[in-house]
Amino acid sequence: MATKTTLKAAPRLRSGSGKLKQMRREGWLPSVVYGRGVVNENLKVDAKTFAELLAKSSSDNILINLDIEGEGNRSVFLKTIQHDPLTGHALHVDFLAVNDKTEITANIPVHLLGEAKGVKAGGVLEQYAHTLEIVCLPNDLPDSIEKDVTYLEEGESLHIGELDLPKGVKATHAADVVVAHIGKPAALVSEQAAAPAPPAAKAAK
Repeated sequence: MATKTTLKAAPRLRSGSGKLKQMRREGWLPSVVYGRGVVNENLKVDAKTFAELLAKSSSDNILINLDIEGEGNRSVFLKTIQHDPLTGHALHVDFLAVNDKTEITANIPVHLLGEAKGVKAGGVLEQYAHTLEIVCLPNDLPDSIEKDVTYLEEGESLHIGELDLPKGVKATHAADVVVAHIGKPAALVSEQAAAPAPPAAKAAK
């Protein structure tokens, strides 16, 4: 299950684009906390600490314990990050206030383990879904989904319904959606495509 990380925060009293830019220059990242039964609250978190937190996480969908100055701790789920289109740096973060009964939707990395039989025979593993959208309660949120694919032969596929999801975790997409496929080697596909077509049979007189 995912580990909850503590992040210090403080109430954000300033607003407006100019004030927010100044706040970012001071090393703060503007943020907001919202949720059912919760009054929206403008906050600011340390931008460097937040970047380090993301770097250590397997995905952007993580559980955080916000230690809010003067207010105490609050469990939140990292919902949305607004990035600068040029630098990629975070500009604003949305946190969803959660409790043990709050259902959340997250995109979790999918890791395929082992070398498939079809790959050993010369095939190519093509992974179409590198993340999986799931629904679960906060305490059931996994860091990632792993699947052993050593049994896959050339021409066979792995579907969402075959993934080993932890208890309490459900995929939002249909069970027959393909996650990965063992295809033919690219060189063989090119040779088959370049092969001349057989001559047409002559019509009988």
